[in-house]
Amino acid sequence: MLKIGVLGAGHLGKIHIKCIKQIKEFELSGFYDPNQAIAAEVEQCFGIRRFEDIDELIAAVDVVDIVTPTVSHFDCAQRSLKKFRHVFIEKPIVATPAEALELIELAREAGVKVQVGHVERFNPAFLAAQPYLNNPMFIEAHRLSQFNPRGTDVPVILDLMIHDIDIILSIVKSDIHKINASGVAVISDTPDIANARIEFNNGCVANLTASRISLKNMRKTRFFQRDGYIAVDYLEKELDIIRIRDLDAHNHDPLAMLLNMGDGKPNKQIFFEKPAIPPINAIVKELESFYFAITNNTEPPVTINDGYNALEIAHQIIGKINRSPLNLK
Repeated sequence: MLKIGVLGAGHLGKIHIKCIKQIKEFELSGFYDPNQAIAAEVEQCFGIRRFEDIDELIAAVDVVDIVTPTVSHFDCAQRSLKKFRHVFIEKPIVATPAEALELIELAREAGVKVQVGHVERFNPAFLAAQPYLNNPMFIEAHRLSQFNPRGTDVPVILDLMIHDIDIILSIVKSDIHKINASGVAVISDTPDIANARIEFNNGCVANLTASRISLKNMRKTRFFQRDGYIAVDYLEKELDIIRIRDLDAHNHDPLAMLLNMGDGKPNKQIFFEKPAIPPINAIVKELESFYFAITNNTEPPVTINDGYNALEIAHQIIGKINRSPLNLK
């Protein structure tokens, strides 16, 4: 059993505390939050120890779970790594790529595990899609959210779009050739709605849209590949699979949809699948995966380098938006 402590007890921090209490492999030693009102509420609600000092918590645990605002990620992580603690850190890993590179070096020197909280990797709908994904060449992602002041300390690219950046980088095994992006600050001081087009060297194109000023919530990605289409709904936890095969005149479903290709080409048969999605708590699963990476001395599913790569692309997108003629004064 590993002792774990939580830094940050805001909205997501409370969720992490609830999830850790469900994982028998972890012993929840307590939490730290500088906000006295929040700390008192969490201490009373969850009945766990409230540390008065961040370094006191780090000294008392094996694993530090960082769920603080992004601007404090680097300070919390570097304190933990210098004390040779394993670190789970929420996305985005830190505020800047330079900070991420420094953390990578600190983690290497400390010889500990670091996992980044790109939770959609553990969404049950995305996990169920894995066997069907085979070299997609066009990807379209929409991540739309109703306005919530929480998270507006960073651009929507770092708040929402970075989830899809990480997903796409985990699927497309190719270097990036070109990025185009546009975005607008509507309510906050940084872009609240943005679109990015990422072109890879292998020909794949990913089109990403993120908004935190929408009338409804949506988290969907569609993957188009040869003879197939996969639609992942992260919010509803649903998966739709469409596969196309040559029609076999001797063995086919008479009720299936057929596609007439014309010009003497063989007709196609269209197969629709909607796999059952198991009821998985993605945060519990990602924290469990970190425990097993530590105890088995294996690479975490979402590495510190993965966190850096997603952050680096996010900052390239932000840079493209900032240099857009629409945003230049």
